[in-house]
Amino acid sequence: MRLSLQQCRSVPPMPPRSHPIWRFAAATLVPAALIALGGLLGGAAAWIGLLTMTLFLTLADRIGRRLWPEGLAPAPADVWTARLLLALGVLHFLILALAIWTLTRSGWTLWSWLAAAFAFGLWFGQVSNPVAHELIHRPAARARTLGMAIYATLLYGHHALAHVTVHHRFAATEDDPNSAPLGEGFWAFLLRAWPGEFIAGAEMERTLRPGPLWRHRYGPPLVLSALTAALVAVTTGVLGLLVWLMLSAHAQLQHFLSDYVQHYGLVRARMGIDSHAPFGAAHSWDAPDVLSGLLTVHAPRHSDHHLHPAADYPALRLDASVTPMLPWSLPAMATLALFPTAWRRVMDPRVARLARQKSVP
Repeated sequence: MRLSLQQCRSVPPMPPRSHPIWRFAAATLVPAALIALGGLLGGAAAWIGLLTMTLFLTLADRIGRRLWPEGLAPAPADVWTARLLLALGVLHFLILALAIWTLTRSGWTLWSWLAAAFAFGLWFGQVSNPVAHELIHRPAARARTLGMAIYATLLYGHHALAHVTVHHRFAATEDDPNSAPLGEGFWAFLLRAWPGEFIAGAEMERTLRPGPLWRHRYGPPLVLSALTAALVAVTTGVLGLLVWLMLSAHAQLQHFLSDYVQHYGLVRARMGIDSHAPFGAAHSWDAPDVLSGLLTVHAPRHSDHHLHPAADYPALRLDASVTPMLPWSLPAMATLALFPTAWRRVMDPRVARLARQKSVP
């Protein structure tokens, strides 16, 4: 469903309690509030937000997988879910400003500062990143601009273009920098994928929209990143700039972990010199976990997103009969991917099993 801003303004002020917005709002806004309070209060409070995004999330997902092994049913998108997406997009800038300001104050102990910094970074990687991802796929230019701006403030603005023009076209092939082949460890993938995505996106833009360099669509996000750096440096000095760079790096790391996990070892068959089989539900690893799914606005329903990129996040479907399922939640598997030997021990047999199943007539 596509609703204009005017339609949003005309809707009654409160949705019913059964509306899915309450689940998405609680999963995203409660951690944001706890992390913000931890940044403001410091000390033990800084650990509450971190534990919410790590230990509590992991335990809740394990319990949720027992109660809802196939995940929550998809729900129709409407004005409320559109409003929440826009609100989370705007909230990103407030949380980012708060993070930089609080983490550059004096009075922190080392461990509480690290806890607060890590918690802020997790929120940017697991909420801001998927929210921006949803926005860049919306038909409205304002929504796409907001998504690009979120990425740009995390030094990743080019992704708003490269993701749509490169990843969605070449995912699960050797032509996509953000798809990891079987056997490639995460750190090798990261060193290849970060520059690879930037270059591939730039080249695709030149191919799709030839013209003078100053009209290249990488220009606005790069300028916005530079303006963000200047604003941070002027308001919080060198320390603030270092904090911003650290938070941006943490958010980007989580994005690449997500790409790595969701496409690892899954390959579309080559049909010719320059063509592959269409992307199907079997070309992405999904996860049915309820809480992390709500927190990341259904980012773990990645197969259906590729098949229906214009679909709004509440309506994304999950079908374990055709889509490979991760053994644990997406955040848990992203943590495992940091350790390539352990990752391959868990995932390589699963990839091999899928390959054998595909080869059986």
